[in-house]
Amino acid sequence: MTWEELELSCGMCKKCALYETRTKPVFGVGNREADVMLIGEGPGEREDLTGEPFVGRGGKLLDDMLEIIGLSRSSNVYIANIVKCRPPSNRDPLNTEQSACIDWLRRQFALVKPKIVVCLGRIAAGRVITEEFKITRDHGKWYEKNGVWFTALFHPAALLRDPNRRPETFGDLKEIERKIREVCPATYAPAAE
Repeated sequence: MTWEELELSCGMCKKCALYETRTKPVFGVGNREADVMLIGEGPGEREDLTGEPFVGRGGKLLDDMLEIIGLSRSSNVYIANIVKCRPPSNRDPLNTEQSACIDWLRRQFALVKPKIVVCLGRIAAGRVITEEFKITRDHGKWYEKNGVWFTALFHPAALLRDPNRRPETFGDLKEIERKIREVCPATYAPAAE
């Protein structure tokens, strides 16, 4: 399945009740050939309106975080979510909603073929890395599965609510930069003219 076919099919999805209240499905954004993939939990209100993940204050903070380590959603990362439609009132996506939607993420993962995956927040980490993941205990730790490296950061929205977590997140970001330079240094290669 091509990217275009996958996105079109995802946009018509009715596997769970979230489709009934969505404005736009939030498929993903970024470089579809990136070695680094970021995975969030699901869209919020602004994402639902724009169809793009991580916009608004949380998205601005994420962009700033990426810039600190030489990454950009427009050039060298791909960003997607566990669920593609906004849960009402921005609540956590239910397990049934995650299960109904996870195949879209698996297909995106198969097309991107990332070498490093960074989960943003506890829900993404609990679904993608391990069910036993605790964000306060396990953020910044590395997990290797089938040759792909996984880690997690505090969700940008959590950092907006609790700025005291920012220093440890800065440390996690620098560790992600180190791992990228080790595993996929071409991520930082200048773009071809």
